[in-house]
Amino acid sequence: QLKLLPRPRLAWRQQHEGVRRVAKLMLPAIFGVSIAQVNLLVNTLLASFLITGSVSWLYYADRFMEFPLGVFGIALATVILPGLSRRFASQSNEDFSHLLDWGMRWVVIIGVPASVALIFLAGPLLATLFYRGAFTAHDVQMTAAALIAFSAGLLGFMLIKVLAPGFYARQDTKTPVRIGVVTMGVNIVLSLALFYPFGHVGLAAAISVAAFVNAGLLLYRLYRDGVYRPVAGWGLFAGRVLLASAVMGVVLYVGIGDLASWLEARFLDRLRQLALWVGIGAATYFVVALLVGLRPKQLLLAGAESARHDD
Repeated sequence: QLKLLPRPRLAWRQQHEGVRRVAKLMLPAIFGVSIAQVNLLVNTLLASFLITGSVSWLYYADRFMEFPLGVFGIALATVILPGLSRRFASQSNEDFSHLLDWGMRWVVIIGVPASVALIFLAGPLLATLFYRGAFTAHDVQMTAAALIAFSAGLLGFMLIKVLAPGFYARQDTKTPVRIGVVTMGVNIVLSLALFYPFGHVGLAAAISVAAFVNAGLLLYRLYRDGVYRPVAGWGLFAGRVLLASAVMGVVLYVGIGDLASWLEARFLDRLRQLALWVGIGAATYFVVALLVGLRPKQLLLAGAESARHDD
């Protein structure tokens, strides 16, 4: 019995080491995923030196941009991380790369049209939902300009959500942090350069550019380290998505009219028109995508096949 006494101490040490290891991995990961919010905080501080209303315009525009990012980007990150972890544990390097490729294709097929739609529907969205009371027509125009700048970077934000798990699944939380620090520097430099001539719109544009820099560096490191190799067909795939999104953008641009007509309409009329053009835009994208040979069903089947391999 005396020989058994040291065992609880050994178990406690092992548990303590496990907690330390988790904390060591978790703390950099927390910082890495919060880069966008840190950039927004910095830009909010700079916006406080601009004309009255700049902070609010940035805030409301960011909330609209975060909606598709939260619904689709975070959902994809949640789905892809466990699969990547299993493939890394089983040393299935090719399957690991294919799953990353699958996630990025979903980001493109969702993120590009979502970005285009937000750019053209920025004014109608804000006019419908916020134009009343203290939120004036000028506020709608200023917030719409910031939303357009944010929307241009939506694809970059969504790519980060998929690419970062490529590091976390391999228990590499330091590389995204290093890249995040570089991204913060890019955002600060661009913000200082743009916020005086372009106001709050320049601050939003700086965050969007920083998002693409972040995503580009993450992708470069995954490729350089041999972790990711693109599956053939990216050029044709991207071309089809861009064509379908461009046609949708033209339809929305021609159909929605100018912002003044939306501001003059009654709330119920604005709401009906907004629902109509959201539906028309989505239908246009999917119809053109199918006509040019884009098959989202194939990505769904690829995901289902990947899940069966996990089982």
